[in-house]
Amino acid sequence: MATVFKRPHALKEISMHYCPGCTHGIIHRLIAEVIDELEVEGTTIGVASVGCTYCNYEYFNFDMVQAPHGRAPAVATGVKRTSPDKVVYTYQGDGDLAAIGTAEIIHAAARGEKITTIFVNNAIYGMTSGQMAPTTLLNQITTTTPRGRSAELNGFPIKVCEMLSTLEGATFIERVSTHDIKNIVNAKKAIKKAFQVQIAKKGFSMVEVLSTCPTNWGLNPEESLKWLQDNMIPHYPLGNFKGKDLEV
Repeated sequence: MATVFKRPHALKEISMHYCPGCTHGIIHRLIAEVIDELEVEGTTIGVASVGCTYCNYEYFNFDMVQAPHGRAPAVATGVKRTSPDKVVYTYQGDGDLAAIGTAEIIHAAARGEKITTIFVNNAIYGMTSGQMAPTTLLNQITTTTPRGRSAELNGFPIKVCEMLSTLEGATFIERVSTHDIKNIVNAKKAIKKAFQVQIAKKGFSMVEVLSTCPTNWGLNPEESLKWLQDNMIPHYPLGNFKGKDLEV
């Protein structure tokens, strides 16, 4: 009987700690599949920051580095510059990348650092009890915005892809989602292209992945996928923002 589905070698055969319905596990698998297909497991170094994804190092069969909160791009820059032959990527949430780490990601992109960033946006702080994040939608209820996010009090949600795509050093920028099979397939294609851009030494690449947080959204897994589709995608439109036709 032909094998049609198996665990990627780059992904360890252990259970993950994520809440039921969280799509971090799906994104991990996509990264591992890409690493396998590009045959770079032995030369890949991942950098995880603080947040729900802090223990990435437990799930992958390649080297991982733990970075302080928001500093993954700075750590990855150091790793890549000292080991330019390695494939280096960061894995960051929105509370990490778009808040305390905003300066780090902007300047890494502006410098055209030859690293890849996987940016997981679930519009909330997941690990620390569901506070408002920079990407929280207007009127979205969180533990720090119990009446919903107000533009007057809290400002507007930050659109990271749109912002980084204006920087000359950013080569490939794309936003994808995990709310259904079609979009998961598209997400894998974008992640693979981002890694290929790095391998081809073309510059900085980032894929923003819209994800769920059922626990802090107060929804079940199925409801969370629908909420992502109905609420996040209208504000964070999917698509390529830079480098769509780049040859790698």
